[in-house]
Amino acid sequence: MKINSEQEMLNFGKTFAKTLDRQTSSSILIELIGDVGTGKTTFFRGLAEGLGVSSTVTSPSFTISKTYALPNGKTLTHYDFYRLDDPGIMQEDLNDSLKNPNNITIIEWGNSVQDFLPKDRVRISIKYNNDNSREINVL
Repeated sequence: MKINSEQEMLNFGKTFAKTLDRQTSSSILIELIGDVGTGKTTFFRGLAEGLGVSSTVTSPSFTISKTYALPNGKTLTHYDFYRLDDPGIMQEDLNDSLKNPNNITIIEWGNSVQDFLPKDRVRISIKYNNDNSREINVL
């Protein structure tokens, strides 16, 4: 799928949220794959809005994770492991997030924690194109 603007990326996130809202029985994990500036956090902002997050959504680049309450009683946890040198320090927190059936977990820069991630996850690859558009593949 080709995304041509920030607004289209936000809209894609909102639309994608509708597919998650229907899943009720287990924890959900989404791994966002892409270089700096491809729109991973913009996608997350749209997803959070689509799930009903009313607070301001920002990247957890410096805090590593942020959790948001959802109106349906579930939570949305956003991890950004870009600055994480030792993934072991987050293993327990990440495992708790992944085991919670009332949580949706989003991970950016998941390469450092691949050994901790379940095989059953959604992977969204976002690539920057020369014309400033983005190419999205849901894997």
